[in-house]
Amino acid sequence: MFVAAGGFLLNTVEFGIGPLTFVAHGGWVGSWELWQEPFQLMQRRWRCIGYDHRGAGASTFPPGAVSPEGLVDDLFAVLDHYGVAQCVLAGESLGALTCVLAVTRRPDRFRGLVLVDGVLAATRERTGRLVDGSRADYPRTVAAFVDACVPEPDSEHIRRWGRQILLRAEPEAAARILESHYEREVVANPAEVTVPTLVIHGRDDAIVPVAVGEAMAAAIPGAELVVLADTGHVPTLTRPRDVVAAIDRWAAGAL
Repeated sequence: MFVAAGGFLLNTVEFGIGPLTFVAHGGWVGSWELWQEPFQLMQRRWRCIGYDHRGAGASTFPPGAVSPEGLVDDLFAVLDHYGVAQCVLAGESLGALTCVLAVTRRPDRFRGLVLVDGVLAATRERTGRLVDGSRADYPRTVAAFVDACVPEPDSEHIRRWGRQILLRAEPEAAARILESHYEREVVANPAEVTVPTLVIHGRDDAIVPVAVGEAMAAAIPGAELVVLADTGHVPTLTRPRDVVAAIDRWAAGAL
């Protein structure tokens, strides 16, 4: 279903009819498909909602409309469209930054927060090569990025899927979604998170080192950390059962 937001359209999906609502946000220009397999495993116990954020997938936002503030506004537009008063919010990679900004803006809208291989800032030092590569040779940049994201053996089908997901974005949108964050010096403050939080991180993540996840969990009051062995940057694609098991166990005790 396409949802109107900010004068454009967001591609959204909904799975399941469980008593708790789980809303997930992808990273960089990753579509809702980054959460496809977890949703399929969760739908008997959760109502799952995902969407292609602006600049990603089938959503219609042009590159010039991409901004950190807009990403947060869109999240609330999706919640309002689906009548979600409260949910568990999940963000993967750069999506974690958007989710923490949303939770600190309106904590009353969220029962919990799940951050998967996440970051709380996108600096020029960390992301500049992706920005420059997106503008110079987007297919080659995506191929190298996906290879680094998915080091797990026997995962060529996942790497192929990942390349297809990211290549749906316009190269300029891929550049702007990172560039707009460091231009505005957007940083989320983990100490301001007041909802129960689960941090999941792949031990073999070459994009966001596991030390970042450990520091994030230590900085968020009361957060729980789960480190997945032999796992890279996108466990929602490569280790969906482990991700869902961690979420279900945490939710049973925290919510």
